Amino acid sequence: MTRRFVALAVLAVVCAGVELVAGRGMSPGVVWDVVNGGGDATERHIFLQLRLPRVLVSLGAGACLAVAGLVLQSALRNPLAGPEVTGVTPGAVLGAVSATALGLAGWDSPLAVVLAACTGGCAGAALLWLLAGRGRGDPAQTAVHGVLVSAVLGGLTAMVLLVEPGELGSVVQWLVGTTEGRVWQHWHLLWPWALLWGAGAWLLAGPLTLLRCGDDIALTAGLSVRPARTLALLCAVALTAGAVAAVGALGFVGLLVPHLAVAVFGADLRVSLPGAALVGAVVVCGADAAAQLSSRLPAPGLDSGRFTLPVGALTACLGAALLLVVVRRTPSRTF
Repeated sequence: MTRRFVALAVLAVVCAGVELVAGRGMSPGVVWDVVNGGGDATERHIFLQLRLPRVLVSLGAGACLAVAGLVLQSALRNPLAGPEVTGVTPGAVLGAVSATALGLAGWDSPLAVVLAACTGGCAGAALLWLLAGRGRGDPAQTAVHGVLVSAVLGGLTAMVLLVEPGELGSVVQWLVGTTEGRVWQHWHLLWPWALLWGAGAWLLAGPLTLLRCGDDIALTAGLSVRPARTLALLCAVALTAGAVAAVGALGFVGLLVPHLAVAVFGADLRVSLPGAALVGAVVVCGADAAAQLSSRLPAPGLDSGRFTLPVGALTACLGAALLLVVVRRTPSRTF
């Protein structure tokens, strides 16, 4: 198990290094000169004030979404209970966009965006909880209600755009998910938030393990099911809100990365939760590096100076393809 953690840590460092040199405007040789203390003022500014915080934010956001997804899947006993399909991510997006449209938050005030996103995420999760009713323990019903809630919240976000068309840029960034333009202020706000709620999720590893076994077994073991599930959902919503406020709604990260983490580290959540954080960081950082490399080689006819592939578009496409492969190879599974 230690070797797996070390291997993933090395992979995270490699992905971070590739992302640092993948962007446009500076060649890998210039980046190496800046790392060694050279380069002019503009090159040092691009590297230290733009590229480096972007890498850190992508690592932190990926870790948040992966842990949130694993917590949700464990608390709800649903393999499809990712932040994207339980109303948490669409609610967080709606909260952030609404606060921006009302002038209460914006990219220059990340704390207000986090608070608005957290409020919207809690509202989305609460709406799913109310609609699911007595069928909360049924994974299929929960998934269906989650898709419904996500669609409703997405429609409300579109209505906000109709009312405030000037917010089109912000809406697109939050809906698709991007790490472009992230600065140190985003990182300084994200890392303590992620550390606080990630530690809270890890402390709930024992109760979450019992919840994965079913409410009856958890009650027999002496666990207060409702408070434990409420705390777990709060951690998941907070982690999702922090990630959404930093990079927007990255598709399929919180849904599929937990399955990969459990496959690599096993079902013991004391190990798989930090493992999921590491896997999520690698996935998002690697996807952002691939997106930047793809943007440097645009299709013929596109303006290479303006073409930028958002990392959220790449994670959504790859995640959908991977989900389709998994479902086709395991048709007997309940999801």
